[in-house]
Amino acid sequence: MATSTTTDDAQLRQLLRDFISACHILHHHRVLDAFGHLSVRHPRYADRFIMSRYIAPGTISSERDLIEYWVDDAEPVNPSASKGYTERCIHSEILKRFKDVHAVVHSHAEAVMPYTISGVPFRPCSHMAGFLSSTSCPVFDIGDHYEAGDRKDMLVRNTRLGGVLASYFGEGEPAHSVVLMRGHGFTVQGSSIMDVVLRAVYTLQNASVQTTALLTQAAYFGGPGVRSGGIDERPEMHYLTQEETEATTEMSRRSAGRPWRLWLREVEATGMYVNAA
Repeated sequence: MATSTTTDDAQLRQLLRDFISACHILHHHRVLDAFGHLSVRHPRYADRFIMSRYIAPGTISSERDLIEYWVDDAEPVNPSASKGYTERCIHSEILKRFKDVHAVVHSHAEAVMPYTISGVPFRPCSHMAGFLSSTSCPVFDIGDHYEAGDRKDMLVRNTRLGGVLASYFGEGEPAHSVVLMRGHGFTVQGSSIMDVVLRAVYTLQNASVQTTALLTQAAYFGGPGVRSGGIDERPEMHYLTQEETEATTEMSRRSAGRPWRLWLREVEATGMYVNAA
């Protein structure tokens, strides 16, 4: 996607380098594997966004791997661009709906998947996951929105389905940072690359904590009614309150640079990843 108008733009160059590093971080922390993707709004043209071409996130290595798309329809700005991700309409429709959202991650992470199909509410368990909805993250079930002719492979293949998914984040300003996708994964929105990466990583951590807490509680107290003749007297799970989610979200935003710098160092030190941007 290199052009003469962007070559000397220091802000764009840094953004592209951060984008590639973010993809490596997301792979290193198992948010992404061979599949899943990150997008970022173009810093100079709000009607465009940037994603990689159709390769695994951990193998993105230079500006040549990146493609600019129109927010309006998810089509490439350069019609002769390389093949892109099938589900880029997830990103375009969220960016279209929310003008202050500047980055999106879509993940198939295994740790989160049970909460997309089990009916168990996915709720914030720790101060690092305060960005999650205090009641429960909404679950988008694509099966409820298929129309005649749609390929029922669970993928968000067009702007109509992408628009429905985007609506689950809320109206006006996004009410949710994370939307789960039944049998598919989850999508996260953020105000920047750093913000969305932090949210994605700690979404996985929260899933691990919540699953372990539920298993620990069940192992200790037994199933409903086991100790009380049919009345479930197990203590309630102590998730974050609404006030706590608001305060911890602000705290995480202020301190986001610390994990970002650590994660950068980690991916630079592994020897696996290349960032030539």
